[in-house]
Parts: sequence; structure tokens; C-alpha cells
Amino acid sequence: MQYRNLSRTGIRVSAYALGGGVIGSGNKDEAECFQMIHQAIDSGINFLDTSDIYSGGESERIIGKALAGRRSEVILATKVGNPKSGAVNHQGVSRLWIRQAVENSLRSLQTDYIDLYQLHRPFADTDFEETLDVLTDLVKEGKVRYIGTSNHQAWQIAEAQAVSSRRLLQRFISEQSPYSILKRGIELDLPGAADKYNLGLLVYGPLAGGLLTGKYRAGHAAAEDSRAARYKGHSAGEALDPERPENKNKFELIHKLQTVADEAGISLPHMAVAFTQTHPAVTSTIIGPRTPQQLGNFLSGANLQLSADVLDAIDRIVPPGSNVDDVDRAWTPDWLSAAQRRR
Repeated sequence: MQYRNLSRTGIRVSAYALGGGVIGSGNKDEAECFQMIHQAIDSGINFLDTSDIYSGGESERIIGKALAGRRSEVILATKVGNPKSGAVNHQGVSRLWIRQAVENSLRSLQTDYIDLYQLHRPFADTDFEETLDVLTDLVKEGKVRYIGTSNHQAWQIAEAQAVSSRRLLQRFISEQSPYSILKRGIELDLPGAADKYNLGLLVYGPLAGGLLTGKYRAGHAAAEDSRAARYKGHSAGEALDPERPENKNKFELIHKLQTVADEAGISLPHMAVAFTQTHPAVTSTIIGPRTPQQLGNFLSGANLQLSADVLDAIDRIVPPGSNVDDVDRAWTPDWLSAAQRRR
């Protein structure tokens, strides 16, 4: 396993991070989740990422339980912001909610501190001063070591850094964004922002929700146990639906990528994950296996390095800085709503 510096903190994190998005939901077998988490740590992964909303809170609980006796071996990251319950103030990044949410996460994770506490997405209704002020307090109290963002755009990162400098508050040391061969939009500006502000760039979704495993074929119904089938009829599943006419171009590109992988003698999923690792701005790629077997498949390609010829072939199929399908967008900015687009 390779290790890279997380910003300029002096901390080194594994090039692969174990994501907890499906722990407790995609896989409800607690013992198997424990096995997978321990397998990841034993293989050299020292970076675990989750959120207080993943699997309705089960992800944090299971990870916390699995880390009993091994907490000091990992850098533990979680997130705050997305709705936790039906209560109107149990969401967002206000001082009120962050104070409650961090205590909830500490209890669930069975720990006294969180290494990296991240805003799950931007919240236009809350000033960065409000959020950074309470996060600074949490760092001073020792409940949080470092703070970061997720799904933020470069200009928002710049704004937050300016607030930190002006108000002498803790600054965000990382940004977590979606990145894959099919979703390259972050290449336009986030690497530049990461370089300017010494941010660790954490990327998730290297397999584009399973599209880059090669298990979906255009015009054919997805298998009943697939993610596409589970989310069929919901916006989260539209990008994965092989029967959706709008996805025809996407699946044609995936077929071309499969050919590139075949000619290079590597698997498509290994090529896809290695692609994200190739970008010099990327600190760690978050992988989301459901089972120990899937984790083993990820790990078997951990040391793969793509040749210039393979990278050039990928660029010809999906140009740098482009997103193949807008449905892949991680979140919908407030300024795209009809109310904000019309006078």
C-alpha cells in the first residue's frame, strides 16, 4: 500500500481509503463488515471514511464497534450536514446542529475524537463564519483534529480559506469529490485549488456507481441484485440504468474503455481505480466494497500504474475535464433551481 501526505498536516494516509457508504445497508451482516474493516487495516489501509447519515447511522456504529482496540491505527473521517431526521434543525452546518451532530458521531463511533470532520456538501443558507467558528471550537476542545469539505466547488473552497485567514479560524485541509473516468469535471479547477491551498484531495466513486465494473450492458435489464436495480425509478439509479435511452452513449464509451483495458491486459475496474490514482492532486481514492471478497478485488490492483499509452487512450474516449452524463452530478447546486435562474 502506498501512503501520501494529507495536506501539510504531517499525517500520511493510504492511497486507498475504505468508504463506509454501504456498511450497514448494502451489507447488513455485522460480522462480515467487521471482517472487511479488519482486512482493510491489515492490508495497510489506515484511512476510513463514513458519514452520520450512511445506512441511517449504522455505518458509524458498526465502524466504531469494529475499531475497538484498533482506533489508534486509523485516520477516521466522518461528515455532517445532510438531514439526519425529520426535525427541521437536524441538518445543515449551523452551530446548533454541528454541536449536536458531533456528539452523536462520537458516541456512534465509540471514540473521543474524530480525525477529519467534513461538511457533507455546501449549504448556501449558512455563512462560512458560522460554521468555521464552531469547528474551530471543536478542534480546540480536542473533539476534532482536522476539518474538511465534500462536494464543494473551487470558488467555495477559496471563499472558506479567505474567511479562515481573515477571522484567524481553523482552515479546511481537504476536499472530497466524485472522480472517475466518466466524471472528470473536477479536473477543471479543483486540482488547482488543492495546490494553492495545500488541500488533500479525496475522491470517491472511482467505478462510477458500478458502471466501470463492466457488469452493465446497454439495452439489457440490470441484474436484480445490482445497484441499478435497487435504485431503479430514482434519480440515483438513472445514471446506472442500462435500459435508459439517454445512457446509450455512456455505454458505448464504456465498451471502448473495456477494449483499452483488454488490450493492456488489465481489468476494467482496476484500470478505473488506477486512473484516479494517477492524478498528482489526488491524495486518496475512497473505495466502497460491500464484502471482503470485493475488498480483495480492489486490493489486488493497488499497485497498478497505468502507462502513458493507456492514459492517452482514455483521454481520447473521455476528454479531460468532461462529465459523460449530467445525471452523475453529486448534488444539485441551489443556483440551478428555477427560482434562482429566473428574474
